[in-house]
Amino acid sequence: MCRGAWQVRAWAARVTYRGDMAENSGTGRHPRFDDDLIGLDPDDPEAREFAAHLDRMQRCEPAFTIEASLRGVGEFADGSNRAGGLRWWVAVLIVLLIVAGVLVAAWDTLGNLLEWLAR
Repeated sequence: MCRGAWQVRAWAARVTYRGDMAENSGTGRHPRFDDDLIGLDPDDPEAREFAAHLDRMQRCEPAFTIEASLRGVGEFADGSNRAGGLRWWVAVLIVLLIVAGVLVAAWDTLGNLLEWLAR
């Protein structure tokens, strides 16, 4: 769930820019362990993954830009790489259906264009 504008301003006022988990190379302490995850071991890989998950879930930015769309595709790819078994096969099926849809749409558009040019 997105934070309210007043919460974001209050949070930004007390926190300098720390970057996200991808920029944190794992050598430093993730800021979530000081705010949200007090008491968890910052060296625990599962706790780090949970901190990264919280960062992804609380990201509030426009999703209608190209950069956000590409970031969403990247997050889907990362999530499908972490999945295994049936979830991985479902992700592969979704990707194949999307690619098939794009190919059918391109073929239909190309056919309509060639028909229009033949007039």
